[in-house]
Amino acid sequence: MSDHNQPARWPAIFRASFGLSFWIFVLVAVLMAGICYAVLGEEVFTATLQEDGEMISSLLPRVAAAQIVAGLIWVLISRKRMTDFVNKSRGKRGLLIATAAGIITPGGPMSAYPFLAILAGTGADRGILVTYITSWALLGVQRIIVWDIPLMGIDFSLLRFAVCLPLPIVAGMIARRIPFGGEVKSFDNFGNDRQ
Repeated sequence: MSDHNQPARWPAIFRASFGLSFWIFVLVAVLMAGICYAVLGEEVFTATLQEDGEMISSLLPRVAAAQIVAGLIWVLISRKRMTDFVNKSRGKRGLLIATAAGIITPGGPMSAYPFLAILAGTGADRGILVTYITSWALLGVQRIIVWDIPLMGIDFSLLRFAVCLPLPIVAGMIARRIPFGGEVKSFDNFGNDRQ
């Protein structure tokens, strides 16, 4: 992509970031703040705002750093090589590799779902697809570092990880045995930026 197209992206990013869902969250937050103030009083309301501000100020640098690292890692990963590696592995080995791929996939849905579409487009079976996306949703290392450990502590985070570790493989095995459907929608515009 040429440099002169870069500035044109920012208005689109701004619109996407502050779209309808953002304003719905703002509306719900304002309503909840009003209810908190009316029901619990000014003192509790002020203390809650102060605690929320402290939590946001401690999380924001971590989230920003994690997003930068995730973006850089995702750009460096050769999705074609990763896809080829996952697709060459069938059976339970394929499910194990899909689990590992889900764990290390950085970023949010705009990273994971395009890769899922790439896997589907290259012929990965639905067991691998279900295993990958379940692993990403439950075991993603970025989620653990950015959210679980800061909010829940290391002990709880490790417990949750250990308990959830077999679930993607179980989900993939179930997906392989279900006798119907399971086709992934084609996303022609996803994943073509980096092969």
